[in-house]
Amino acid sequence: MFHILVVDDDKNTRMYFDAVLKNNGYTVSVAENGEEALSVMDSAHIDLVVLDIMMPKMDGYEFTKTLRECNNTLPILMVSAKQTPRDKNRGFAVGTDDYMTKPVDQDEFLYRIKALLRRAKIANERRIVVGDVVLDYDSLTVTKGDVVQELPQKEFLLLYKLLTYPGKIFTRIQLMDEIWGADSETGWETVTVHVGRLRRRFEGWDEFEIVSVRGLGYKAVKKV
Repeated sequence: MFHILVVDDDKNTRMYFDAVLKNNGYTVSVAENGEEALSVMDSAHIDLVVLDIMMPKMDGYEFTKTLRECNNTLPILMVSAKQTPRDKNRGFAVGTDDYMTKPVDQDEFLYRIKALLRRAKIANERRIVVGDVVLDYDSLTVTKGDVVQELPQKEFLLLYKLLTYPGKIFTRIQLMDEIWGADSETGWETVTVHVGRLRRRFEGWDEFEIVSVRGLGYKAVKKV
């Protein structure tokens, strides 16, 4: 089930989006501003953000800019009453993926969310298949034949991220920001520790390998 974070300072808007999304099978968290949204992201894996612009403490522009400066590619849909081309251009300039103006058409809203999730290469069935190996996002399991391994959440998300983009190099900082959160107090060394655990766990599995790229970070290599 996809987890969507709704960020809006208007209580009625939050309640509306919460109801629409839950009625269509999504898990929903809510926040009143960008600062609160970052706190939510520290404790939960979020697949997409629905974001207002005009909010206290940290507005939508600043929130988006903060994520993108940390190389966080989380899909963001800005939904705002601000309708001028200048407002929209600023939204795209700081890194939003899509922009809608209020009031929104419910069907269009849902279609855009589905498109953003699809573009983000998050498989609708939440599974990655590599030869005889299956990664199941909802159960946090990696299966090969009769062997089923249930991974700790961070280990699974790290492996899932790497295998979603095989061959792409991710720095340790990128992986920290996307999996542990931009504001995490955990050092990047924890990525190295988790990679080591994954390598030991899947030693002898021929379908994939996590490769260290000297001076850069890590990539996953599919071998089938």
